Amino acid sequence: MTDDQLLRYSRQMLLPSLGVAGQQRLAAARVLIVGLGGLGSPVAMYLAAAGVGRLLLADGDHVDLSNLHRQILHPTAHVGLTKTESARRTLAALNPDVELIPLATTLTAETLPQWVTQVDVVLDCSDNFATRFAINAACNAARVPLISGAALRLEGQVTAFSGQPGDPCYRCLFPDGADYAGDTCATNGILPPLVGIIGGMQATEALKLLTGIGTPLFGRLLLLDVATMSWRSLRLRADPACPVCGQRRLN
Repeated sequence: MTDDQLLRYSRQMLLPSLGVAGQQRLAAARVLIVGLGGLGSPVAMYLAAAGVGRLLLADGDHVDLSNLHRQILHPTAHVGLTKTESARRTLAALNPDVELIPLATTLTAETLPQWVTQVDVVLDCSDNFATRFAINAACNAARVPLISGAALRLEGQVTAFSGQPGDPCYRCLFPDGADYAGDTCATNGILPPLVGIIGGMQATEALKLLTGIGTPLFGRLLLLDVATMSWRSLRLRADPACPVCGQRRLN
C-alpha cells in the first residue's frame, strides 16, 4: 500500500477486526452493484470510499430530474447521462484507486450469470421483482452471496443470502403467486433518507462479508419503519418447495 492509501484508509484500518489485512482483502475484492438509484447510490459511494478494488456498476437508465432528491450519486449536472456514466464520474472523483466497470444495460436472467461468476458478492439495489428474481437465481446457481435491500414510502428492509445449499434464498421470502406489481417509488413515493439508511446497511453487510468482520445477515430480515423509527428482525427459513433453491437441497 502507498503512503496515500495508508492515510486514506487509516480510520477503518484502526479497527482491530479489519486492519491492514482486511484492507488488502477489500482492495482485491470484486463487487457487482445492480441498480444505481436510491439504494445503489450510498452502496456505490461507501464501497468506493472504503477501497473495494473493482466495482461493476449495472443500470440501464438515464439520470432524470425526479431522481435527484434521493439518488445522491447523481448531481444536477449529470441529468440526461446514463446512470453508469454519472456514477463512474462521481466515484472516480471520490476514489481514483477503485476500478470502475460500467454496465449500461438492464441485466437479465440470460446476461446476469456471466457477471455474477466474476465477483465475490452481489448487491441488489434494483427496483422491480423481475430483476430481483433473476439476480437471486444467478447468485444461487453460482453460490455467490447476495445482499438485498428495498425501500418504499416510509418502510425499508435489508437481508443477505449466502447462496449455499440449505440456506434460504430470495424466492423463499417472496414465493410464486403473489401480486408484486405497482410497488414503485413513482407510484407510491419515498422519503429520501430512507434509501440512505437501507443502502448504508447493504454496504455495511458487503464490507463485513469481504473482510470477515462480525456475523452476516444470512437467515435474518431487518424491517425498518421510519415513521416510528422502529426495527424488527425476522428469522428466514429455507422453503423446501422453493423453485430456485428447493431442488438443490435435495441433491
